[in-house]
Amino acid sequence: AAPRVLNVNVGVLGHIDSGKTALARALSTTGSTAAFDRAPQSRARGITLDLGFSCLRTALPPQLGPGPGELQFTLVDCPGHASLIRTIIGGAQIIDLMMLVIDVTKGMQTQSAECLVIGQIACQKMVVVLNKIDLLPEGKRQSAIEKMTKKMQKTLENTKFCGCPIVAVAAKPGGPEAPESENPLGVSELIESVLRTCNYWEILQGQIMLHQPDCLLWQNVETAGVMTLIRLGKQVSRLSHVEAGEVWVTKKVKSMQMFHTPVTYAMQGDRVGICVTQFDPKLLERGLICTPESLHTIHAAIISLKKIQYFRGALQTKAKFHITVGHETVMGRVMFFSPAPTDFSEEIQENVFDFEQDYLYQEEYLSKDSNSSDENKENDQAEVQFPRQQWALLEFEKPVTCPKLCLVIGSKLDTDIHANTCRLAFHGVLLQGMEDKNYTETFLPKLKVYKLKHKEGQVERVMDDYSVIGRSLFKKETNIQIFMGLKVKLSTGEDGIIDGGFGQSGKFKIRIPDGLKPDTKMLLAVAYKKKSKAGKGDTTKEDESSKNDSAQPVTISLLFKRYVFDVQKKMIQS
Repeated sequence: AAPRVLNVNVGVLGHIDSGKTALARALSTTGSTAAFDRAPQSRARGITLDLGFSCLRTALPPQLGPGPGELQFTLVDCPGHASLIRTIIGGAQIIDLMMLVIDVTKGMQTQSAECLVIGQIACQKMVVVLNKIDLLPEGKRQSAIEKMTKKMQKTLENTKFCGCPIVAVAAKPGGPEAPESENPLGVSELIESVLRTCNYWEILQGQIMLHQPDCLLWQNVETAGVMTLIRLGKQVSRLSHVEAGEVWVTKKVKSMQMFHTPVTYAMQGDRVGICVTQFDPKLLERGLICTPESLHTIHAAIISLKKIQYFRGALQTKAKFHITVGHETVMGRVMFFSPAPTDFSEEIQENVFDFEQDYLYQEEYLSKDSNSSDENKENDQAEVQFPRQQWALLEFEKPVTCPKLCLVIGSKLDTDIHANTCRLAFHGVLLQGMEDKNYTETFLPKLKVYKLKHKEGQVERVMDDYSVIGRSLFKKETNIQIFMGLKVKLSTGEDGIIDGGFGQSGKFKIRIPDGLKPDTKMLLAVAYKKKSKAGKGDTTKEDESSKNDSAQPVTISLLFKRYVFDVQKKMIQS
């Protein structure tokens, strides 16, 4: 039997010019066709423009048991330039462990911080690499490394990576122009650190259980019929069939290679090149391929989401964001919603969306720095409660092809890349995609998101013990008939029912089933007399009681809810 290979995908992320590609080269034993900036555009510009792949092979760690086998680290070299954030997000979704590369002479920079945020969303383990230590004067090198290590520990203390290893290296002493004979510094210590940090059991369990029902492979079509598969769920083998998403073409797998070595099958997490029959590479540069019929193309989606704490400002409903779904980034408009206020503290089942529940429309995502919580602070309201879970409806400007339950990231990529600010706004999980392009008619009416409406008017005068005339609740042109039968409450405590219009000026009749209280009748009688006198130009001095009464008109409150996607716009009261 062939020796087993356990593959671990290691992302190499960091700010531009921190030395990521040089580090990947120093660590690698084998490079792929897409390693070390081999693309002509990357060489011309002197920066990484796409994901680069290489690998480092070592013996299986003893804790994984006896027997022949190898541990293979696939190094995913991500670009560092701010404009390539889409590619960085794509790379982060396929990794098991992240190396955050920091230029030791500069410390954390804007894209280092963005990479850290992406790592917190997409990855469980991290090693910090302080690169370019050869640029530090030898006499002060150790103290400078210790100082930067303390700074990084402070930066990470409130993240999931608190206490992660920090290793100092010089991947390419002397810089890019230095001769190849210059040996890297600290690389063997870095490999040791990665070996200790890796969660092999979790990776191994993912490969053995093969719990995903379909075979999802993210690929880059390089030459006719050869596809580079970066990440897959379940397994693919020679002679099986795969379907190219977006172009919906099914092809047979002829042969497969993993870093120039022929293989007959590949497992979850492997990076392989596969050769398929008669596929035109012009059809698809990058996309998803899968077992036939396991992907869907969607026009809108419901996601569960969390705001990224470093994003400044509120997340507003109706705002547009760059939405990264799987490997694609498209513009999309958002609508936020939450559980009903009484259910804010309820435990919500993960990765499931319940269409039977009612949800409350929100003008913005509710968080400590949202406008609504600022208003509550100004009004000296008690501790504001936030829901355990919030959701968003995303409506894409163009359809996207993706697997179910995939990671979604919302960003403001049009922010100035030189501004020292986090562009990543929220992240979440895609719970429900809408495949029908007429989803606004066929699907959205099932989504029970409601707005709470509150209208206020005043009682103008009493008609009799069981009815009053109201005003200022409706505009003159409002059709009062549609509000007939709705319940209202007077500020004096009586319950009433809207009984129809009164005249042409927006006034209306209210029936009071239990009758008006004597105090209310007196209050309204005084107010009405005063109004009549004022109308006749009577300027006699008011007595004290009249003054007090007129300062407190009897108000009418109308509360109802209306479902956002209800075509009939029905008003509902509990």
